[in-house]
Amino acid sequence: MGSNPNQIHIAIIGAGISGLALAAGLVKKSHLTFHIYESVPAHRDVGAGLALHANAIKAMALLGPEVRRAYFDAAVSVASEEDEEVATEVILAQGEHAGMKVAELGRAKGRKSVSRADLLAGLRGLVPEERISWGKELDGLEAVESGEEKGGVRLRFADGTEVQADCVIGADGIHSVVRAYVLGEHHPATKAKNEDGWQVYRTLVSVEEAKRQIDEKWTRGVPILLGPRGHVNCIPMNKGTRVSAGVAVRGGALKGGGAKALDPALYADYTEEAQKIVRMVAKDTSASWSVGDHDHAPFYNKGRVAMMGDAAHASLPFAGNGAAQALEDAAVLDALFGRVKQVSRIEDALAAYDVIRRPRSQAVVNLARAFGRVYAYAEGDMHESPQRMKDFFAGAAVFTNEADLQKQNDEAIKLYESSVRGRSRSCTDGST
Repeated sequence: MGSNPNQIHIAIIGAGISGLALAAGLVKKSHLTFHIYESVPAHRDVGAGLALHANAIKAMALLGPEVRRAYFDAAVSVASEEDEEVATEVILAQGEHAGMKVAELGRAKGRKSVSRADLLAGLRGLVPEERISWGKELDGLEAVESGEEKGGVRLRFADGTEVQADCVIGADGIHSVVRAYVLGEHHPATKAKNEDGWQVYRTLVSVEEAKRQIDEKWTRGVPILLGPRGHVNCIPMNKGTRVSAGVAVRGGALKGGGAKALDPALYADYTEEAQKIVRMVAKDTSASWSVGDHDHAPFYNKGRVAMMGDAAHASLPFAGNGAAQALEDAAVLDALFGRVKQVSRIEDALAAYDVIRRPRSQAVVNLARAFGRVYAYAEGDMHESPQRMKDFFAGAAVFTNEADLQKQNDEAIKLYESSVRGRSRSCTDGST
């Protein structure tokens, strides 16, 4: 724990987007302190680009203008002007209606795309270096049942060290140790799954190289080109100097590990623009990965331990809202911890977070699964009716993009304060 006994001490497990975003909010609160424990020795330049939707940008603004600014400073414009509204275009690339646009996702003013590494660097710059320990792999945790620190949490790391904290927030990703503690190692929702065998074949190339192989417009925009043997997309990254291009294939991952080869010949009935991207990706698929998600957890906290981001609700990447949901988690937790001045109130705050964030974030997990099926022409015969696809995507956009995140924060605080009042009354009338 920290040196000031009057502060609430929070351990954040994981220095990814969710953990760093939460830390960027908490660092401004003098009544508490935190420390981040990250398992890797340093961030690596891996992962696809992100084109954050409007709800993500609103969540960052709630955490503070400096958090929102960190994103905009690290990103490359999809719009030509910061007040111009732009969106991800979803276009049919195969079948009778090939070439038709069926959706504009993530519409937002001044929308930008960013590499995960650049966004992490921007967020990391908002957190004092001494608040992060690298190469600290969490091995296990347990509630402290006796002694002066009763009610706290003891953390054990793979290097043999231990620390104690008043509260633990697990932002440790899809294979979360904290999730296993909260739910139980053998709970059916603890481990990640990839039921549809999704494989994302991805390549990273310079803009100059991309322009030699694909239409120049795809090096600036964020298209998604749909078809039954994989949907194709491009995202500009690293201040517009590189392009991340990919093909996501349902059934591409092999059950025993590994993946099928990406064969451009299978895409001969796709539009020529889509075929060009597939051929470019097939030349180098070294940035590929198998994706996964979580079945729904029945709760997000156990006592003074909670999980957030991918640790709580990992989703398939197809709705483009995984990072946004992590940022919404951070905004709600930050708002709640602004009210928590006593360690005895931590559990009330985490319970309020669970009630407010679990239904919405799990709905996005469901939505991302549905997006994948629609993209793969596997959601019944929807692909034969562009209007039905348009209606589906429009409804999804309203749910993700247009959420009132200030109201979400306010509802969490209201629930927390109601719980605290209830505990105070119970103590006053002697019922506890």
